[in-house]
Amino acid sequence: MFQQMQYLISIVKNHSFTQAAVDCNISQSAISQQMKELESRLGVKLLNRKGRSFEVTEAGQYFYTHSQDILANVDQLIKNTVKIEKNDEVELHVGYLRSFGTTEFLQTVSKFTQEFPKVKIKISSGTHEELYELLRTGKLDLNFSDQRRALSNEYQNEFLTSSEFMVAVNHSLPVDDRKIDIADLADIPCILILDGNQQKAEEEYYRDILGVKSEFVVAKNYDEAQMLIASNQGYLIINRRMRKQLDQDIVKMIPLIKGDRKLIQNYYAYWQADNSGYYIETFADLLKQSFA
Repeated sequence: MFQQMQYLISIVKNHSFTQAAVDCNISQSAISQQMKELESRLGVKLLNRKGRSFEVTEAGQYFYTHSQDILANVDQLIKNTVKIEKNDEVELHVGYLRSFGTTEFLQTVSKFTQEFPKVKIKISSGTHEELYELLRTGKLDLNFSDQRRALSNEYQNEFLTSSEFMVAVNHSLPVDDRKIDIADLADIPCILILDGNQQKAEEEYYRDILGVKSEFVVAKNYDEAQMLIASNQGYLIINRRMRKQLDQDIVKMIPLIKGDRKLIQNYYAYWQADNSGYYIETFADLLKQSFA
């Protein structure tokens, strides 16, 4: 049936049996016969013939549209199958959110490398926006990052974990240690950990989604951020899983709320829907197991 699907696609695209026969390297009578056999097999009319012309039926339009999707998937299946046999030629490009921490991600890389030693893994790290751009432009096969956009059907979105937001502040700050509202920090600078050109995008996220009202200061890493907190020059928003990266003798960490609700962040593995394959899906499965 795959060949007959290809014939139908060519006929509809060319709106001509004659040109479709030429493109498919088959006689016109043969391609007409193939369409009759396809319609007989399906039990529905795909094309209403009118002399030398024809119209595509509603069923025919549906079959035509989805045949293209199916054949594209078949082509991808073939390519992925060949890659498995020739995995010495395969590279897997994966990225992770720099601010999250590397424990689960590195565990996954280690397990994957042991299972597929011939697959070359290329690793990138960055902010949410940096990783999103790499994924969008095809420079990453899979991205582990936080959710800042509505989930899109253009991507496979595999939920991994969620974590409460917390704020790291100076021990001398007179606040309730059980919880702190983001609005209560408006007079203290918010520290962003950045090493790139994504400051504007990060600031927009912190203001629009988290509700930060204060000015921003930038630190290149966690050590620099802790120095700013220790000298009472700012606060740092983290998630609960990242607490171990900070020294609790230097800073105190308090659950962060916005109004009457907790602030929680979700984390996903993302990859382009039209680039799904065995190694990408396996890496995603291993990553999910690391968070189980």
